[in-house]
This record gives sequence, C-alpha cells and structure tokens, in this order.
Amino acid sequence: MSYTAPAYFLMIAVLSVFYYLVPKQHRYLVLLAGSMLFYYLVSAGRTVLILFFLLTAAFAFGTGIVLERSNDKKRFILVIGWTVLLAPLLMNRARDFLLRGQWNSWVLPVGISFYTMQLCAYLSDIAGSRITAQKHFPKFLLFTSFFPQIIQGPIPRYAQLSRQLEEGHDFDEQQVTKGMYLVLGGLFLKYMIADHAAPVVSAVFENYASFAGRYIWMAGILYSIQLYADFLSCTTMSQGVSMMFGIRLADNFDHPYFSVSIRDFWRRWHISLSSWLRDYVYIPLGGSRKGTFRKYVNLCVTFLVSGLWHGGAVQYLVWGLYHAGLQIAESILPERYSRLPVILRILVTDLLVMIGWFFFRAQGLRAAAVMILGLFRRSGAVSWSELGTDGYDMAVLAVSCLILLWAGLRQRKTSLSNELVKKPLAVRWAVCLCLIFAILIFGAYGSGFDPQDFIYGGF
Repeated sequence: MSYTAPAYFLMIAVLSVFYYLVPKQHRYLVLLAGSMLFYYLVSAGRTVLILFFLLTAAFAFGTGIVLERSNDKKRFILVIGWTVLLAPLLMNRARDFLLRGQWNSWVLPVGISFYTMQLCAYLSDIAGSRITAQKHFPKFLLFTSFFPQIIQGPIPRYAQLSRQLEEGHDFDEQQVTKGMYLVLGGLFLKYMIADHAAPVVSAVFENYASFAGRYIWMAGILYSIQLYADFLSCTTMSQGVSMMFGIRLADNFDHPYFSVSIRDFWRRWHISLSSWLRDYVYIPLGGSRKGTFRKYVNLCVTFLVSGLWHGGAVQYLVWGLYHAGLQIAESILPERYSRLPVILRILVTDLLVMIGWFFFRAQGLRAAAVMILGLFRRSGAVSWSELGTDGYDMAVLAVSCLILLWAGLRQRKTSLSNELVKKPLAVRWAVCLCLIFAILIFGAYGSGFDPQDFIYGGF
C-alpha cells in the first residue's frame, strides 16, 4: 500500500468514521489499529519485519522508563539505547558500503530510518529531563507507528505529537475540510510536477554519458524541482490526513528555494531532519561553543551523519561534506556579500544546491563528476523521446511549476488552505473540482507512465 493508493484513502475514510463515533478517551485506539493495519499492509504481511518493529518499540519504551528512574547512569543507559536502536540501520549502511548493493536479500523494516531517529530523540529528551517517559505501551506504540508519517516523515518529537494522539478530538468540519485541501494539494504536487519531471531526470541521469550542456542543466533543474515537489507532496498529504483527525504535524519545508544562503536553505529544507541533526548531533558535539575550528569540525561531522542517513555510498558522504564546506565558506565571506540583491543571492544558493543534488542522484561519484563537468560542455540536439517525454507533458509541467511558484509566493503571506476555507462554498467546490480534473486529465500516471514511489520512502 502506498500513500496514493485508493485503498489508502478508503482506509482513511473508514478510520475517520470510527474515530468520531467511539468515546473520546478511546479514540487513540482507532488510530493505533489503523497504524498497525497500515504497517502490516505496507510491509506486505512479512511477520519478521513487523515483529522486529514491535520489539524495537518495546525496547525504546522500556529503556525510556529505566532512563527516567535512573539517577547516576543516565548517560550509560542512553548510549546503550542509541547503540541498540541504531545498530540495524548502521549495519545496513555498512553492508551497502562493503557490497555496493550486490546483496539485496537483507530487507529492513519499513520506515526504519524515520522511526529510529524518532525513538533516539525520545530517549535523549528523557535523559535531558525535557519530557517524562510514557508508561502506557499502546499509546507509545501509536507515537512510534502513526501511519500518515511513519514512512517518509516529518520526524516528530514526542513533546509535539504525543498529547495530540492520546486525547480524542471533536469533529471540526473546517479542520477536516482543510485536511482534504492539503491532500489534494499533495496529489497535485506528486502527479502534476514530481512525476512529470521524473522521466527526463531518469533519462539523463541514467544515461549521463549521452548528454551534455543544456540537457544536463535541464536534468539538474528538473531534479531540484522533482525532489522539492515530491518531498513537499508527501509532507502535505501527511499533514492533511492528520488534520482530518484533529492532529497537527509540524511543517517540514519553508520555501527552501527562496533561501539567500546555504545556512538559510537548511533552516527551510526538511526541517524535522535538520533540527534533529542540530539538537542531537551538532549541539551535543559542542556546536559553536568551543571555538571556530571545533565549530567547523562539528559541522562536518553533522553533515556526514546526514549523508550516511540518506544512504550507504560515498556519494552521500561527499554530498554532506559539500554542504558543510559551503556553510564554512559562507561564514568567511566578506560582509558585502550579504548586501548583494536578494534575487542574486537566491539564484547563487539555488545553483549551489542544484550542483549538490548531482552527488545525491547520480549513479555514483564518478557519474556525478562527469555530469557537473558536462554542465560546461556543448551539446547536440536530442529528441523529446530520448528525454523520455514529449512537448505536451513538458507544457503541463511548466504550467504546474508556475502554479507552484505562485502558491509559494502567496503562502509567504498566508496559508492557502486557511484562505480557501473562508471562501464561499461555490468557490471552494470550483477550486477542488479544477484540481481533481487537472490531476485526472493531466496527471503523470496510467498507460505509458512508470508510477513513481515517493522518493523519501526509499531512505
């Protein structure tokens, strides 16, 4: 089951009915049942993976209680807890490094990258006396498995999410309506932008030696757009589904391609991951408190961790160090750089980010280097079919990107879902129907298309 499957939306409809019918004090059980059903389906019923997930949750639950009751061994218990939780993920990354994907029989539980960080943060917050340990295992299991975000984030903090999950919420028509708008918006981002860009990106990145010049530029720009639209789509849909149950998930993106620096970009891109790395890696290492050199070392270590989290390959580590190096370079730039026109600084930042994405997407470090050098080579003409698309689909993508740009500029002032819910009923229906028909008629799916899974689901 995926987040765009009809069965997923049917499950949400059924859960919603049960959620608002049962007594408020038991509504968390409906969410728990839905979360476990979803996890069973998305794991294809593989009992070993489901048991592994349940044992991991039970271990974190017990460790949290022990941590809270301990007075003088918190650090030791926390290290043990982190080690056990991180071991499967680190072993998988080590396997990827050593075998380079040649052995694929080792299958990890779905969402392990996300719930591992979630549980590590939970234990650290208990050790730091920022929260108290949950003593009710079903409620803790719901926090660990909450279905709208377990596969691809955002990565929630216990203090932000637990109370919302545990307390029953009254039916709020406006909230449910806003949630539906967000789901529609997420589907638009996925089918009208991300999946329309995907064929060109795949054609160029997977046959990089055949392309140069403007086609590498096209692939780089479209991959930047694809990533953003895909990530924003899954986050928006997660927020929308959660809102239907009265639960608010934190924003994960804040218009990152409007950033004026790389540091600003990382305050806006995948916010839950960036803030996790800051709070549980960078600051514990000493942050900027121990001098400039140590600050730079801590920054490099933090971004190496980010690269390792994304995948067990050298290119991800290079991508992490690339961003660390850019932030270090920015910190020593002359002050007059900050006085340059904002639009110029945005364009420079977006260009540097795009170059970094070559390391992220290319088929290895050598391929990334060849593609970056290919940006500055002349190219001959190729047909649309060689790029895996046609003029019609590129026109749909261009118009959709303009709509996304308009929405991004508009949302810097106000939330579109909040604005739409205040409009007359006829206007709201017209907007929704236009979105639905646009997705059904122009969306990248069906015959001739390769359905694309959400990119972050692969991490």
